[in-house]
Amino acid sequence: MKKLKMFIDGKFVENNSGKWIDVLNPSTEEVIASQPDGTVEDARDAINAAQKAQKAWEKLPAVQRAGYLMRIAEGIRKRERELTDIIVAEGGKTQGLANVEVLFTADYIEYMAGWARRYEGEIIQSDRPHESIFLFKKPIGVTTGILPWNFPFFLIARKAAPALVTGNTIVIKPSQITPINASVFAEIVAESGLPAGVFNVVNGRGSVLGPELASNPKVGMVSLTGSVEAGQQTMAAAAPNITKVSLELGGKAPAIVMDDADLDLAVKSIIASRVINTGQVCNCAERVYVHHKIKNVFIEKLIAGMKEVKIGNPAEQKELDMGPLVEEKALICVQKKVENAIRQGAKLVCGGKRIGNKGYFYEPTVLIDATQDMDIVREETFGPVLPVVEFTNIEEAIEWANDCEYGLTSSVYTQNLDTAFKLIRAMNFGETYINRENFEAMQGFHAGWRKSGIGGADGKHGLEEYLQTHVVYLETKA
Repeated sequence: MKKLKMFIDGKFVENNSGKWIDVLNPSTEEVIASQPDGTVEDARDAINAAQKAQKAWEKLPAVQRAGYLMRIAEGIRKRERELTDIIVAEGGKTQGLANVEVLFTADYIEYMAGWARRYEGEIIQSDRPHESIFLFKKPIGVTTGILPWNFPFFLIARKAAPALVTGNTIVIKPSQITPINASVFAEIVAESGLPAGVFNVVNGRGSVLGPELASNPKVGMVSLTGSVEAGQQTMAAAAPNITKVSLELGGKAPAIVMDDADLDLAVKSIIASRVINTGQVCNCAERVYVHHKIKNVFIEKLIAGMKEVKIGNPAEQKELDMGPLVEEKALICVQKKVENAIRQGAKLVCGGKRIGNKGYFYEPTVLIDATQDMDIVREETFGPVLPVVEFTNIEEAIEWANDCEYGLTSSVYTQNLDTAFKLIRAMNFGETYINRENFEAMQGFHAGWRKSGIGGADGKHGLEEYLQTHVVYLETKA
């Protein structure tokens, strides 16, 4: 069994508490590693190391900082198989999705490194004859990143790569459910020669480490991907110091299927968007609104497609669509949500129960005759469950889709360009996918509205989250 260490100031270190937290394989329920049960003192040590390293790191030309990122990306590719197996074992991901995560992470780091020569300030026109106005883009300083368990490896890069290339330092806290991959990432960082303190990892419970990572006065920005509740707690902790927050929180993505949709494409894309990572992705398709004229045909195809989803232990079978849910608590939660939906009047037509008695496997589930007031339609469900709601006209679909406290992603299926643009203009979500599955691009901008978050990630705009402006008014005699 692997015993993890924290990575602080360029060294792998034991934790101050001497206590440990087990890491379970969700497919077998076996303990596969133990991690340090980190303390506030551990978090402070990491923040202090990041602060000590930041000024020298900022003074390096951006292209030199990018060089370290390129070496990290190369190191990831060299350990592709090992990392894939780790993500499968600790998170229950299918081998295909885990491998995509590893390679996408390397690509993402290289992409962000490519911004080293491209991000820029401005020269602004002055109202005065002998004045020049310069707008400089500068790093924030020490940043912290609090990670979820659903894309644990990629989220390290999503937070660290833009931070580092722009001259910030960072302290990463992986989820206590999936910390092994972060330990390997730290090993790759150490091998890259990155200066000590620029990148740090602290392990432990979010309830212990999170408040310090958000409230410490030396931290200039805290980025969290997690639940709405975790986001609210992070904002509260950051508030006394007016520390910048960047939050990617929950989602309840609607999929609108119009009467002219390519139904085979719609069904394939919606299923892919629901069962990816066993439905444990914040931009998953969470609720389907289908036009009454094609409802019966759509539901028939949806049920058939969900029944064909291949489920199993991803460490033992390569060609799978789904593995287990990540932990027992998640399994219990999904089961309760389905039972509650049935009590409220939804009709179960596919799935609806646990698979076996070892591992946290749950059947792909379809609920029909759902209505807008049901909890299953309104509350986030982190699992492979699809409620289907019938609508009669486009205005009704728009109203119901937008009637939600979340605003991360959405999707539309139609072959009419006018209909597509009417829905695009009306949808109150950070992202809308037209006739395709819900999966963002690294050069886009992944950002939610309402309770789905503040700020965002990816692309030029995600990079600029890690920069602050310094405007200089320079008046000369000539």
